[in-house]
Amino acid sequence: MVVLDYGSGNLRSVERAVARQGARVTVTSDWDAALGADGLVVPGVGAFAACMAGLRAIRGEQIIGRRLAGGRPVIGVCVGMQILFAKGVEHGVTTEGCDEWPGTVESLDAPVLPHMGWNTVDAPRGSALFAGLDAGARFYFVHSYGVRRWELEPDPAGHFAPPLVTWAEHGDRFVAAVENGPLTATQFHPEKSGDAGAQLWKNWLSTLS
Repeated sequence: MVVLDYGSGNLRSVERAVARQGARVTVTSDWDAALGADGLVVPGVGAFAACMAGLRAIRGEQIIGRRLAGGRPVIGVCVGMQILFAKGVEHGVTTEGCDEWPGTVESLDAPVLPHMGWNTVDAPRGSALFAGLDAGARFYFVHSYGVRRWELEPDPAGHFAPPLVTWAEHGDRFVAAVENGPLTATQFHPEKSGDAGAQLWKNWLSTLS
């Protein structure tokens, strides 16, 4: 298991949270290690543009793309989720993301920002990520930006299973998590979410081959 070090994110807290579930974890930016790991965690805090600059500096967007092309699991956390979308708009500046999902990261429409603290989520039926967690489970969020509209077009031919999208509310609705084959992401911080976060890490690790 690798936590990708590209200069952003709570690397050590993520490392400890995953290790507590029995995984052997390395924090590294090494290309070969990140490509070859059973699972890759992409953390992220701060500004979308700064995270993308750090990711590109280590060719992280290529690592993510190659892993997904081979069906190798990746999970993004907080801004590590946001950068998986097509673009982010902060203070009038648009930054291109990894474009694994269409969609725009933008300011939340809420009376109080940042959205900081504990909140519930609305997970879809069939979610593996939230298995064993009741509807009242609370997760820890710290963010002012998010994806407020899901723009991925359905597959009319039925060749691909549609992503499972989990929502939360702060002012209006925003995407709190996505499960899409080998690519998973959470807007909240599982590593700061107590027992619920620990169960989520356990669930994700159980999906790794």
